[in-house]
Amino acid sequence: MSEHRSKARHRRAGKLLAAGLPLTLTTASLVVYGAAFGGAAPHQASAATAAAAPAWATATADGFASVDALGQKGTYGGRDGRTVTVRTQADLEKYATAAEPYVIVVAGTITMNPVGKEIKVASDKTIVGAGTSGHIVGGGFFLGQGVHNVIIRNLTIRDSYQGIWNDKDHDFDAVQMDGAHHVWIDHNDLRHMADGLIDVRKDSTYVTVSWNKLSDNNKTFGIGWTENVTTDLTVHHNWFRETEQRNPSTDNVAHAHLYNNFLEDAPGTDIASSYGNYSRGGTRMVLENSYFQGMKNPVIKDATATIVQRGNVFSGTSGRNESGGTAFDPKTYYAYTLDKAADVPSLLRSGAGPRPSIGTTGAAASTGAATTLTVAKDGTGQYRTVQAAVNAVPANNPARVVISIKPGTYRETVKVPSNKPHVTFQGTGGSRKDTVIVYNNAAGTRKPDGSGTYGTSGSATVAVEADDFQARNLTVSNDFDEGANQSLSGHQAVALRTAADKVFLDGVIVEGDQDTLLLDTAAKDRLGRVYVTGSYIVGNVDFVFGRATAVIDRSVITLKKRWNGTSAGYITAPSTAADRKGFLIANSAIGGDVSDRTFHLGRPWHAGGDASLDPQTTVRDTTLSAAIRTAPWTDMSGFSWKDDRFAEYRNTGPGAGSASGDRPHLTDAQAADQEIADWLAGWTPTAS
Repeated sequence: MSEHRSKARHRRAGKLLAAGLPLTLTTASLVVYGAAFGGAAPHQASAATAAAAPAWATATADGFASVDALGQKGTYGGRDGRTVTVRTQADLEKYATAAEPYVIVVAGTITMNPVGKEIKVASDKTIVGAGTSGHIVGGGFFLGQGVHNVIIRNLTIRDSYQGIWNDKDHDFDAVQMDGAHHVWIDHNDLRHMADGLIDVRKDSTYVTVSWNKLSDNNKTFGIGWTENVTTDLTVHHNWFRETEQRNPSTDNVAHAHLYNNFLEDAPGTDIASSYGNYSRGGTRMVLENSYFQGMKNPVIKDATATIVQRGNVFSGTSGRNESGGTAFDPKTYYAYTLDKAADVPSLLRSGAGPRPSIGTTGAAASTGAATTLTVAKDGTGQYRTVQAAVNAVPANNPARVVISIKPGTYRETVKVPSNKPHVTFQGTGGSRKDTVIVYNNAAGTRKPDGSGTYGTSGSATVAVEADDFQARNLTVSNDFDEGANQSLSGHQAVALRTAADKVFLDGVIVEGDQDTLLLDTAAKDRLGRVYVTGSYIVGNVDFVFGRATAVIDRSVITLKKRWNGTSAGYITAPSTAADRKGFLIANSAIGGDVSDRTFHLGRPWHAGGDASLDPQTTVRDTTLSAAIRTAPWTDMSGFSWKDDRFAEYRNTGPGAGSASGDRPHLTDAQAADQEIADWLAGWTPTAS
């Protein structure tokens, strides 16, 4: 077993996560699947859902861009128009300037001619990069007076720089607005321009700038250029790195809400920050849970401006750090949820900028088709083993690679290394039982080369160390025989180990005995979100464990007797860091062919004796069989569960019980902050 740290949240999405799954599936219906494996996955979407437009084409803004105002109901771009793919400047300009709505997918590098050209975007447009392939070089976009309802996402806009650092002659911006409203700039990489990366000018308003990487620039992000105090904007989850000034500079902004941004001045580079966030003129700014690393003058304000600071972290900064006056409450305008400031650097290093899954369905961005590799034991596929197919995935592959695995039993160990993200394991049989990846290493099993034993984490049949991994319609098993190996020291035998972020397990079986499913992270300071749905997890001792932030939703947890026929066990052993999210089991069913009152829901694993950890398991809206003990939590290795975070909410079934000192229940208010969306932190798992 190992440790974990991760926490990040966006706006609440309700008790059940949509993720392309029907919300009509109830906990009671899951019980039907508990007796036997196989059959259709209980989560499969309808044909109507499958035919719907992709999420990136219908996405809507948050923050001030989501507010209904000026005759515009939020910001949704070209959602109501046709989707077109462009690869030339002429086509991009044709559709961006058209009167009708369009979703415009940029599927390649477009070099602007002449240098510095800014395409005049008309209202009702979404311009989105195809995976990471959409680049605009040497120019950008201009949104003029009255232009509204525009989304610019997932693009790299770069390199209009003309060799003059403080350039006053070349107004070559990445995105410039003069009097526009309802604009969302999201998940872009903006860098090395002659003037601003983003200029929000001349009373442009209802603007949200989110999840962008802004770098290698002087005058980075300016807002204002009039005496009117009218602009409303939200700036959240942006990574400013090696940018000298205007990070941003907000001049006469009526409502400036800045939160969860990361401003970094790295030592030993040619670019030095002169200031960070600047509140100028009549600006009212709320600045929350941002992280300032090495910045000079990280927060400054004019005498006429206001800044309310809350929860920010300043590391290695110097010079002015100012606040004062009153501002406003952003929640009177829109809902939002803050990430912990300490998490912001790792969150943005992994999440800011263009994402491979936006604007394309696979690795072949130019065609929109995923790369598929086939595996078949009988030689009818491209590869005979799953590991051979993984080996064939290019290092640092930019987008989705589907490894299609034909029915059969694949007795092998498989590792997806960290430099091969966006991989899907897809079983092709009629049942998830038809495709099985299985091996029998245990912690105490000696390695063939004589270099020692595998240890717990090394015993995994399948080890996933790459982000954005998915698996569906298959079984991962560890069939180590405890009874036949009683002389072996170390019976932990992992079926599946994840040590990555955004892992989606969809309609799978994960089975073993002790330590079946290790949900881990790549490192203590790395995020590791896991979403398990429509699946079966089988084991007996600590068989869901680790430091990841993980949700098990609408699934069946099957309790299994020990090797000697006895009934006794523990379902979860979280190793969560303080102030992080641990394990959430929701809308599921727990039971099995074991004796009544013999299994605990969990116990606290303080990996390595680390007393600073704060393990967490919440079990809610779940059916519990009589196998669950009346005091469902217990101590571990000298650590009391009562000192950590273990709770239930609205569970049912013969194993459920009333609240007591030995059985804490969440209040309704507490439960409202322990929903699936709180765990997944703005990530919506989508099958691909």
